[in-house]
Amino acid sequence: MLYSDHPATKRLLSVVLCSVLPGMAVAQSASTNQTQATNELSPIVVTATRNKSLAGETPQKVTIITREEIEQQLAITQDPSQVLSNLIPSYSPSRQKLNNTGETFRGRSVLFLLDGVPQSNPLRDGGRDSYTIDLSMVERIEVIHGASAEHGLGATGGIINYVTKRAKAGTINQHAGISLTSGGDFESEGFGHKLDYRISGQSGNWDYLAAASSQKRGVFFDGNDEVVGTAYHGELQNSSSYDFFGKLGYWIDDNQNLEFSVNHFDLDIDDDYVPVSGDRDAGIPTTARKGNPDGEPGYNKTTKAQLSYSHGDWFGNELDAQLYTQRFRAQFGATGLSSFPYQDENGETRFDQTRNESDKIGGKFTLSRDGLLDDRLKLTTGLDLLHDETQQVLVKTGRNYVPETQFRNYAAFLQADYDLTDSLSLHAGARQEHAVLNVDDYSTVDRSTSVENDLVSVTGGNPDFDETLFNAGLVYQVSDWAQLYANYSEGFGMPDVGRVLRGVKTVGQSVDTLIDLSPIVTDNREIGARFDWDRYSLELSYYESNSDLGQRIEPDAQGSYRVKREKTEIQGYEITGEARPSDAHRLRLTYTDAEGESDSDGDGQVDTKLTGRDIAPETLKLGWSAAWTEKLSTHLQYSRYFDRSFDDPDLEFNGYGLIDASLAFRLPVGRASLGIENLTDKDYFTYYSQSFPQSSALEDDLYFKGRGRTLTLGYQVDF
Repeated sequence: MLYSDHPATKRLLSVVLCSVLPGMAVAQSASTNQTQATNELSPIVVTATRNKSLAGETPQKVTIITREEIEQQLAITQDPSQVLSNLIPSYSPSRQKLNNTGETFRGRSVLFLLDGVPQSNPLRDGGRDSYTIDLSMVERIEVIHGASAEHGLGATGGIINYVTKRAKAGTINQHAGISLTSGGDFESEGFGHKLDYRISGQSGNWDYLAAASSQKRGVFFDGNDEVVGTAYHGELQNSSSYDFFGKLGYWIDDNQNLEFSVNHFDLDIDDDYVPVSGDRDAGIPTTARKGNPDGEPGYNKTTKAQLSYSHGDWFGNELDAQLYTQRFRAQFGATGLSSFPYQDENGETRFDQTRNESDKIGGKFTLSRDGLLDDRLKLTTGLDLLHDETQQVLVKTGRNYVPETQFRNYAAFLQADYDLTDSLSLHAGARQEHAVLNVDDYSTVDRSTSVENDLVSVTGGNPDFDETLFNAGLVYQVSDWAQLYANYSEGFGMPDVGRVLRGVKTVGQSVDTLIDLSPIVTDNREIGARFDWDRYSLELSYYESNSDLGQRIEPDAQGSYRVKREKTEIQGYEITGEARPSDAHRLRLTYTDAEGESDSDGDGQVDTKLTGRDIAPETLKLGWSAAWTEKLSTHLQYSRYFDRSFDDPDLEFNGYGLIDASLAFRLPVGRASLGIENLTDKDYFTYYSQSFPQSSALEDDLYFKGRGRTLTLGYQVDF
C-alpha cells in the first residue's frame, strides 16, 4: 500500500484541506471569515458549532483566528487575553492579569472551550478560565459571537473554542521555539523567557502528538518605568508556567477514528514581590516592590482528559461521541484586608486565603444526517451530560467559604439547516435543558472574625431548572459578493452561585427559595451583512442582548462583592473590513461600540449604565501586514479605546491608544522574530482600573497602569 493511500493519511489530508489550508487562505487574502469567490478550497468547518457549519454561511457572526494570526500576536505578547482582545471584535481590553474578571464578550460571559470541552467555571467564577492552555498548543481559535446554547451552560455572550494542533503526516515531525522578553529599559527584573517543543507523526493506523512548554515571566514595567502593581486576585507578571499536551489517535478504518488527548497546565505566581498601595483620588497608581507577601502564592492548575470517537458513515449518519473530565484549582493570594483571621501554632493572628476547586465529568453525543429532502435538509441531534462539583475553601483552616455545590445538567437538542431556495437558507433549532443544583446545609463564614464564629446557618436544598432554548436564523446570498443574515438565539447561564451562597447574611434562608439562584436566560438578536469584492471584504453586524434576570456584581464597603439580579439590556454593533491592495499587503479594520443598562430599582425599566465590568469601550483597531520579500515580513497594529462616561463620575474613562509592531525573518534554518508591545511606551491606566467599580477598601490597591514598552525576541525551527 502506498503511504498516501493509508486511511490515516487520507483522513488527515481531508482535515487539512477542510481546516488548515482555508485558514491560511483567510489570513493571506484578508477575508472577514467568509468564503472567497476566488478560493477554490473548501471553506473552514467551524467545529464549535454542533452541526459543523461552514465559516461564512452562518446566520450569526463567526470569527476564525488562524495559526498565522496567533503567531503574529505571540511575536508581540504572550498574554492569551491580550491576544484575544487584539483579534476578537467586542472582546474587552485585557486586564494584563491572571484574573480576567471584567473581560467580557458583547457585554456578557464567554464560554471557553478546549476542543469542545468547557473550561469555564460558572458555579464559582474566579475569572481564571482563559488560562488553561499555552497558545503554542493551539492551531486555531473559533469564536461564535452572541448568546448560544450549543454547548450548554455559560455562553451568554458567546463561545471561544481553542482547537489544538493535530499530528502532521510523516513518521516524525519536530518543532522547537525559544523567546526572550524584556521591558524597554532592559531591567533584569523584567527579563522573561519561554521554551516550547513539539513532536508528531503517523505510524500505521496510529497518529500521535506530544508537546511541552515552559515560561518564566519577569515583572512588568509601566510607561513611567515603575513596576506595575500586583493583584491578589492573580498575576501574570513574576510567574512561571508549564504545559504538557498529548494526543494519540487510532484509525479503525477510513470512516472511524478514536482519539485520546490530555492537557495539564500549571501557572505559579512567585512570592518575592508585594503590592504598594496607590491613591486613586490623587492619580497615583498601585505599584510593587521586593518583599515577601502574606500567605501562600497563588496559582492556576488545570488538567483535562478527553476521549473522542467519530464515525463518518454510521448508517448514513455522521456520529461524534466525546467523554471528558477536567480538574481545576485556582488559588488566590491573601487579600491584605485582614480577612479570615486565625491563630497559628504560636498563637499569633494570621489571615487565611481562598482556593477555588472544581471537578467536571461529562459527555457529548452528536448525530448528523445530510442530504435529506432532495439534498436540501441537514438534521443534527444530540445529548449532553455534565456533572460539576465546585467549592471554595480556606487554605490554612480548611473551612468552606463556598459550600460544596453539585450541579447536574442534562440537555437534548435538535438543529435543522434547510435550503429554502438556492440563495436562501433557514437554520433553526431547540435545546431542552434540565439542571439540578445540590447544596447541603452549611454556615456562611464571617470574614472579620475567628474560626470559631460563623455568620448564619443556611438550609440546603436541591433547586432544579428546566429551560427550553431556541434559535432561528436566515442567510440570504444576494449575489456572488453580498450576503445578508439575521439570527435569534438564546443562551443559558447561571449566576455566580458561589458568590450568592457565601453572601447570605439573613437568618432562615434556604437554598431552595433563593431567587438569586435562578438561571440567566439571554436573548440575542442580530442582523448583519457580508460583502466580498475579491481583494476587499466587509462585514457589518448589529445586535441586541437582553436578559429579564441578569447579573450585576456590586462592591460593598468590606471589600466583598454582591450579586445583584437585575434586568439588563445591551445593544452594539461591529464593523470588520479587510483589504489586499496587492499580494504582499493586507490591511484590517475593526470598529465596535456597545451600550448597556440595568434596572437598578426594580420597576421593570432599565435606568443605570453598565460599567466597565460588563461593557467594553468604543474601540477602533487597525492592522497592516506586509511581506516585503520571501524572507522578510512585518506587522503593525493600532488599538484606540475611546473615552466613556458612567453614572458614577469616579468611573470616568479617559481613553488611550496603543501601537504594537513585529518583524519576522526566515533564516537558512528556522525563522526569527522581533516584537514590540506598546511601541511608543504609552503611560496609561488600564480600562479595568478606570471603569471597574471597587469597594472603598480596595480602590487604592487595584489601581493599575498598563504595561509599557516590551520587547520579545523569538526563534522557531521545524525539523
